[in-house]
Amino acid sequence: MKAIWNDTVIAQSDDTVLVEGNHYFPRSAVNPAFLQFSNHKTMCAWKGQASYYSLLVNGDMNVDAAWYYPEPKPEAQSIRDHIAFWKGVKVTP
Repeated sequence: MKAIWNDTVIAQSDDTVLVEGNHYFPRSAVNPAFLQFSNHKTMCAWKGQASYYSLLVNGDMNVDAAWYYPEPKPEAQSIRDHIAFWKGVKVTP
C-alpha cells in the first residue's frame, strides 16, 4: 500500500493493518521528513486517544492529516506504532 499526497509518496508498506476501513502503516514505513507535530487529539472509545501529525509536502500543509495511537487500548494493540491518513491522502495498492 502507498499513502500519496501532493503527488508525493508519504508512506509505503506491504504490511499495513486495516481497521475500520483505514490502512495503518508501520511508523518505519512513513517518511518522517513530511510529518509535522500537531497538538490536535481525539478520543476513540475502543482505540484510545489519537494524536495527529500535519503533512508538509512541497511547501503545502495538510493540517492533521495523519493520526496514530501512542498508547492504544488493549483491543487496539495491533495499531501500536502505526500511522493512518485522511484529508485527501490517497491510500492505494
